[in-house]
Amino acid sequence: MEDEDEEDDSEDAINEFDFLGSGEDGEGSPDPRRCAGEGTHHELETRRVKLQGILADLRDVDGLPPKVIGPPPGTPQPRPHEGSFGFSSDVFIMDTIGGGEVSLGDLADLTVTNDNDLSCDLSDSKDAFKKTWNPKFTLRSHYDGIRSLAFHHSQSALLTASEDGTLKLWNLQKAVTAKKNAALDVEPIHAFRAHRGPVLAVAMGSHSEYCYSGGADARIHSWKIPDLNMDPYDGYDPSVLSHVLEGHRDAVWGLAFSPTSQRLASCSADGTVRIWDPSSSSPTCLCTFPTASDHGTPTSVAFTSTEPAHIVASFRSGDTVLYDLEAGSALLTLDSRGNSGPTQINQVVSHPSQPLTITAHDDRGIRFLDNRTGRSVHSMVAHLDAVTCLAVDPNGVFLMSGSHDCSLRLWSLDNKTCVQEITAHRKKHEEAIHAVACHPSKALIASAGADALAKVFV
Repeated sequence: MEDEDEEDDSEDAINEFDFLGSGEDGEGSPDPRRCAGEGTHHELETRRVKLQGILADLRDVDGLPPKVIGPPPGTPQPRPHEGSFGFSSDVFIMDTIGGGEVSLGDLADLTVTNDNDLSCDLSDSKDAFKKTWNPKFTLRSHYDGIRSLAFHHSQSALLTASEDGTLKLWNLQKAVTAKKNAALDVEPIHAFRAHRGPVLAVAMGSHSEYCYSGGADARIHSWKIPDLNMDPYDGYDPSVLSHVLEGHRDAVWGLAFSPTSQRLASCSADGTVRIWDPSSSSPTCLCTFPTASDHGTPTSVAFTSTEPAHIVASFRSGDTVLYDLEAGSALLTLDSRGNSGPTQINQVVSHPSQPLTITAHDDRGIRFLDNRTGRSVHSMVAHLDAVTCLAVDPNGVFLMSGSHDCSLRLWSLDNKTCVQEITAHRKKHEEAIHAVACHPSKALIASAGADALAKVFV
């Protein structure tokens, strides 16, 4: 142990550790310049002891606390003798020197841009909604793309409608952790089966006692929402399927329910917009607006928040039309085509407190339209691909948009600027996000996509 060869080896070894620098308190690693300059036996002995401590710490990498920066937990941990330590980051090695405590120093001031963690500046008065949304649940049970979403009005529950022909009800409070360190997992508590083909639209009824779904089979089904605490493995309850609303002759693309007037609006590929009274014992169509001759095929429909007797419908032709339910006629054609010419509108939503209609376009744009004058208030290019869906939070603070570019974007309705972007879904057949939703009373938002997944953010 005391021969000179050993001392020379120690000095060479220490010189190779120049990059380590000093630890948090100036201890834990030698100063290589002093080491090379003096080289006395005593100092080498001291540094050799410290070096052995360093190596011992590095060999105990597996036992480090989780906040140390390094490879993911499942990655095999190379040992120090495997050449250059096998680590991808010098920071990892620096942080292990101080006995496992992270001491980033100047690196602590650096930030990394993360799609899921951008700052979001909302008004302080809206305490119900957080400044940054982060993924909480990924709902995996559908076998094909999810076309539509609807939240329960008061509970942490979500309804999804899929191209696999089913609707599924999820109780987000019944999340279970499948394995240690695994993400929370949610199983659907009920699957609604009656449609003969893809389910394209869903709307939640009054007090979430009923829900309504429209599909490619031209039918609208009325469903009774089962108990959220039910056992998903109980026998089938036939009373869940309440009524079938028949009248459309082609796929039902959009549904909207008004709690104020207790009316259901639907739009279909047959070129009509229909108004229903779903609460009657034998639901019938109250009113039909034939739109095909004037505006083409409707794509989406919404009740205006400021005038419960008005609905607004959007069309493939790029038109947006305001209808009066009491008069049974069109009131106004809004200026939604813009200067760039007509482009298909994929969804229309209404501002919760202002006479404002917001439209999502195939040309990557979002337009804000005044219901009183019909004029465009604001227009913006919002995504890198077609904007497919919109949702406004109940307080009217922000707008959420989804696109085939795989991103969700949250916009401040005050200044029309993007305050957060989240990459949420993968593309399938050139399609990505189909639907977004905001919870009416809780700080929850959700998205659904062609990848057959629904995601919930908190």
